[in-house]
Amino acid sequence: MSSSNNDLWPDLPLAEWKDTYDTLHRWTQIVGKIRLALEPLINHWWNTTLYVKSWGITTYDMYYNDISFQMDFDFIDHVLLVHTNKGSTKTIALRPRSVSDFYHETMTILGDLEIYVPIWTTPV
Repeated sequence: MSSSNNDLWPDLPLAEWKDTYDTLHRWTQIVGKIRLALEPLINHWWNTTLYVKSWGITTYDMYYNDISFQMDFDFIDHVLLVHTNKGSTKTIALRPRSVSDFYHETMTILGDLEIYVPIWTTPV
């Protein structure tokens, strides 16, 4: 018996999770803008990509002064993780909250890690 690909995937109507989609879009813009601020420009900002992993998305390594760090959206454990080459890890819970609150907590934990990255806060 054969089945089509349509039988393998559940329906995912946008209307049921649009608020989550919009919020996650803004949160990934914050992380993407941090990457944009730290990376040298390469054609069309190709170097600012967020990469898909089996558990979420990641920036891979970024550099600030003598600190190498990466930011990972872990959609299994529902956290944003910030790992540094100095052995520090900070997390932010991915829970219902305003984009502003997420932005402020992200900048606070980066500051705790001695990473200071000003970004343009207007969504695009």
